[in-house]
Amino acid sequence: MGTSVQSTSTSPNRVLGALFGAVYVLVGLVGFAVTAGTGFAATEGSHLLIFEVNPLHNLVHIGVGALLGLAAWRGVKYAAGVNGLVGGIYLLVGVLGLFVTSSALNLLALNHADNVLHLASAAVLLGVSLTRR
Repeated sequence: MGTSVQSTSTSPNRVLGALFGAVYVLVGLVGFAVTAGTGFAATEGSHLLIFEVNPLHNLVHIGVGALLGLAAWRGVKYAAGVNGLVGGIYLLVGVLGLFVTSSALNLLALNHADNVLHLASAAVLLGVSLTRR
């Protein structure tokens, strides 16, 4: 009797959710090292490499990263759902970021590099979430 067992511990959704989660938490924590003296929701933040961040942006990264990591830990179904949710939100943030980067509505201190990264993250997370594996 042959049965095929698929390992869910290495599913694309779990692996990418955990990887993106860890990176976003790390970026959020490192961001606090460069945003000392920057206003909480300043429209022009401090530079972390080519990206602009402010303390609010750092908190969002930590929260999103924790959500992705916890979902990956919970299982494939959770990881796929949260990857799709975060991918959809990042798609929205990436598109809106194109219009708010030089306005008072730019509460996350987004710049063009942030917009590109958010759109790329959205594409990867939405794409993997569609596999439901």
